Amino acid sequence: MSSPFDLTNDSAYQQWRAEKLRGYPSSLEQLVVEIDDPRKLTTAQHSKLAAILKKTNMAIYAGKTSDDPDKEILRQLGLQFGLKQLDHNMCADGDAISSLEMTDTEPRSGYIPYTNRPIAWHTDGYYNHLDKQIHALLLHCVRPAAQGGMNQLLDHEIAYIMLRDKNPDYIRAFEHPGAMSIPPNVVDGKELRGWSRGPVFLLQADGNLHMRYTHRKRNISWRDDELTREAVHFLGKIMDTDNPYYMEGTLDAGQGLICNNVLHTRTGFEENSQRLLYRGRYFDRICV
Repeated sequence: MSSPFDLTNDSAYQQWRAEKLRGYPSSLEQLVVEIDDPRKLTTAQHSKLAAILKKTNMAIYAGKTSDDPDKEILRQLGLQFGLKQLDHNMCADGDAISSLEMTDTEPRSGYIPYTNRPIAWHTDGYYNHLDKQIHALLLHCVRPAAQGGMNQLLDHEIAYIMLRDKNPDYIRAFEHPGAMSIPPNVVDGKELRGWSRGPVFLLQADGNLHMRYTHRKRNISWRDDELTREAVHFLGKIMDTDNPYYMEGTLDAGQGLICNNVLHTRTGFEENSQRLLYRGRYFDRICV
């Protein structure tokens, strides 16, 4: 089967591109599905979420669990979309689901998701080795911040389209195995993770597109050539409020995001916030 992500096959790409953009949502509200209990979706609710996910790689559910702190809300929702393999990352809880809240406890306090500081554009687990990439991400809000904590979202397939339309060589640069490198994570002289090198865009075995990216300026090394620098600059321009495919919103209690690890951010929020979100990172891709 011809891949639309094969740079030598423009006809397959143009056909996929036209279908991708046809009827693409123009606002975050179009991604929202009202549900009852995320732990047990009705057939109709599952179908609505699946249809949005198939088009945009992301969907928002608005459930009726309010501030119920049951972690099974996230886990059971994931299982209904084929998500089973959670990433037991360093700062996750013992059940591999992360409780994202402000803390002064090490080691979490040393990582931005556990502070009230803003987080730049990224895909989760961009620093993971290539055989441990995060293909799906779930966020469930138990308690929002009183002010701030907004997420901004951009479908990584849309980013691919905009880059390829501007210059197909940008895609070639981002497919290079040495395009983006993350240096080792060293804490108190101990190496917790070695170098992570790889492309920005990867084609998965099932033919789907995966992206690893961070907009951070420190602790990242881009391939030292002019084309890569141009591609990085253009990608930075894409992630702007002027982009018609850019979306933003703040999750309320009982609401959540389910996605194929799309590009996303988080704005800062007030100090001493009681904000609590659960996060599940999966090695699986969402089944729809």
